[in-house]
Amino acid sequence: MATCPPYPTRPPAPQHRHPHWWQRAWVRYGALVTLLALSGLVILALVREQTGTQGFLVGLGLAVLPVPLLIAAFRWLDRVDPGPWRNLLFSFAWGACAAALIAIVANSFATRWIATATADPTGADTLGATLIAPVVEESAKAAAVLLVFLFRRRNFTGIVDGVVIAGVTATGFAFTENILYLGTAFGTDQLTGDRGIASVTAATFFVRVVLSPFAHPLFTVLTGIGFGVAALSADRRRLRRVLLPLAGLLLAMGMHALWNGSASLGEYGFFAVYGAFMVPVFGLLTWLAVWTRQRELGVIRAELPVYAVAGWLAPAEPFALGSMRARRVARQHARRHAGKRAARTVAEYEAYATSLAFLRQRGRRGRAGADYVVRERELLTELWRRRETARPALDHAARVTAPPVPVAAPHWPAYGTHAAPAPVPYAAQAPHVTAYAAPAHAPHSAYAAYPPYNPYRS
Repeated sequence: MATCPPYPTRPPAPQHRHPHWWQRAWVRYGALVTLLALSGLVILALVREQTGTQGFLVGLGLAVLPVPLLIAAFRWLDRVDPGPWRNLLFSFAWGACAAALIAIVANSFATRWIATATADPTGADTLGATLIAPVVEESAKAAAVLLVFLFRRRNFTGIVDGVVIAGVTATGFAFTENILYLGTAFGTDQLTGDRGIASVTAATFFVRVVLSPFAHPLFTVLTGIGFGVAALSADRRRLRRVLLPLAGLLLAMGMHALWNGSASLGEYGFFAVYGAFMVPVFGLLTWLAVWTRQRELGVIRAELPVYAVAGWLAPAEPFALGSMRARRVARQHARRHAGKRAARTVAEYEAYATSLAFLRQRGRRGRAGADYVVRERELLTELWRRRETARPALDHAARVTAPPVPVAAPHWPAYGTHAAPAPVPYAAQAPHVTAYAAPAHAPHSAYAAYPPYNPYRS
């Protein structure tokens, strides 16, 4: 374990030459934004050319409907240790622009080549949808997960992060693909004169938006799980960190191929695959994601008490920080008594405490990086700066959400004796919020009662 001074500072940076212009952060961000913007313009032009202006607008209006629900679901899953919004924006933009452009160009080229080589356009379409499209599309979507894994490693710490990044990327991809399919279906209805529930647009909307809006996220989440498990592995296990994402990607391709190929399995092949395979896998992955979320809350409750003993946290904070309900109550309490800024401070305190718990868990398991001590000091400092606003709110939340202590059945004393006092619930035993007095300075020798801690042990 590390002994933290009151306000730790970063070690002096090593002296290096000035980075080249292409190594500067603003250059990289600018190049990435330019790439995504150009991809978006090209994909917009391609889809509009294929569907027409009216078809594009209809497809856009219908395709956007499931997007807020899917984003909200992934954001809810990420509430324990929420990642920055810029990662989600990048993932969605990559899926909707770059990955979609790669898929349209590569799939069209491969299908035309197969049709020319075999002189069988119908067979080429089936082969392209079953074998080519899954490989191209899942690889293009996996590129976003890989980029976040490599360049935003601090925000990519486990399975939930992999699921969220992969799911948001696939949501963006499905959004663009749905615009194309729905716009094309609307154009077909314009030519045939079909209207209402019997139209191709209605059938396409039902299959892609109502029946299976989770299809693309479900495929790519398998890749995200592979990266998430790799993030939990020690750095020295390089083979495992490479094979696990590849295994997830192969599973995603296989599941995608089965889904695309279900249309060629007969009249009821689609519904058979949907009911016997897609729905059970969706339920299993949903359970895994929720279970992982609850496990993260357990990590917070297990890792933070040592900081409470050392004086960095109040005694009730590990319980409050390990409960999503208590967190919400704390933010509401701060907003009600001190305004939006205080609620935002409490949310930041909760986020830093969560990162501290996960950092300590990685250190205990020998998976911490070389900056473990510096990162721990940074997080403790950020918590200490927000303690005056966050601690009263969290203490209030701990009282409100504390489980009641069961009271035994009343015992009637014999004549002439005094009854024993009734047990006092935990919430009533806790000290009052205003009674808590923060020390004037951060605690010294925070871990003096514990043996030296080596974060790099195996």
